[in-house]
Amino acid sequence: MDAITAHRSSALLTDRYELTMLQAALRSGAAHRRSVFEVFTRRLPDGRRYGVLAGTGRVLDAIEDFRFTAPQLDWLADQRVVDEDTLRFLADYRFTGSVHGYPEGEAYFPGSPLLTVEGSFAEAVILETVILSILNHDSAIAAAASRMTAAAGGRPVIEMGARRAHEQSAVAAARAAYLAGFAATSDLEAGFTYGIPTTGTAAHAFTLLHDSEKDAFTAQVDSMGRGTTLLVDTYDLAEAVRTAVEVAGPQLGAVRIDSGDLTLLAHRVRRQLDELGATDTKIIVTSDLDEYAIAALAAAPVDGYGVGTSLVTGSGHPTCAMVYKLVARESVPGGELVPVAKRSAGGKSSVGGRKWAARRPDRDGVAEAEVVGTGPVPAELEPYLLHVPLITDGEVVGREPLDAARERHDRARAALPLSATQLSRGEPVITTERYAG
Repeated sequence: MDAITAHRSSALLTDRYELTMLQAALRSGAAHRRSVFEVFTRRLPDGRRYGVLAGTGRVLDAIEDFRFTAPQLDWLADQRVVDEDTLRFLADYRFTGSVHGYPEGEAYFPGSPLLTVEGSFAEAVILETVILSILNHDSAIAAAASRMTAAAGGRPVIEMGARRAHEQSAVAAARAAYLAGFAATSDLEAGFTYGIPTTGTAAHAFTLLHDSEKDAFTAQVDSMGRGTTLLVDTYDLAEAVRTAVEVAGPQLGAVRIDSGDLTLLAHRVRRQLDELGATDTKIIVTSDLDEYAIAALAAAPVDGYGVGTSLVTGSGHPTCAMVYKLVARESVPGGELVPVAKRSAGGKSSVGGRKWAARRPDRDGVAEAEVVGTGPVPAELEPYLLHVPLITDGEVVGREPLDAARERHDRARAALPLSATQLSRGEPVITTERYAG
């Protein structure tokens, strides 16, 4: 296996007990029983009204790349993680099962069967950690981003949190934010990898480098054109705005404010720009924004927002508490699937059986319930089924452009009750019903 393929392997993005379970199941003879695993969450983060599924495309890549390299197998042997029989199984590992689930960008609720993985126990169990790590992270970011873009009311929001996160998490966060409506990212790797528009001009250091603010603005305009965005709060804001228009003229693209009382300053800057004839110059605000700060700026003359720390940390909820549970398995090799479920105290039980899900609308077309059931699907719910095929017999069939997931999320959010995007605390905006056919 060449260096590039080895680098792409996702096989060790897993917990040790996945492989020790595999070893024990191989010894007992149960490893090859057909099994069904399900990803779901028992609750939404406190105060959230809906969740957003993100990361599905990355999960498909990870499953495709889940192959053990020779150096990885040598390390597992050296560390005595598993025995020789298990190492031989891992050396030939390829996922040949099937995956179906909610399409990326869709909304979800407690108990939604987001992803269903079916194959032998041996094939499916070792995918648990990598699937959950991707979906928990990306969905948390997308949920925060969705609240921010809803609060922005159509004004563009730019993702600029790379310096506040692990370098690879930053790329994934930019992808999830774009899916949920962000207009662009500052992260070039995210732009290169996922085709997300990138943006950015200059920081305070650029102004401080020059002998005067006018020199800095002149250098930036000479380099980037009059349509650039000038950062105007390094020294005196009003003087900077005057200098910016003097240098760039009324064709100046935008000014950025990064500190202070943003509502008050936005009004002052808008008035000053208009008086200087720069009526088309936009105002961009940054400075530790979250969905609440964005909503508070709704009445201010702001044209766009830049969000960093709050976005890449899920605005206080950096994970979604998704779990990966066995819900059905063969009773005997080649036999029928039988439901299995965890029964325990503390709200950590599960519901057995392979499930379907449908989002039932009311007569106005607004979602009113998430219906989850096992067995035959009632005819009246068939048009509203949510699951789509993602992998069939080991082959990825559900890969799609990121823009498709972005458009889906816009439609899914619009189909929820209006209270879904309220920032006040509340329960999930629709209930989850168990269908007993």
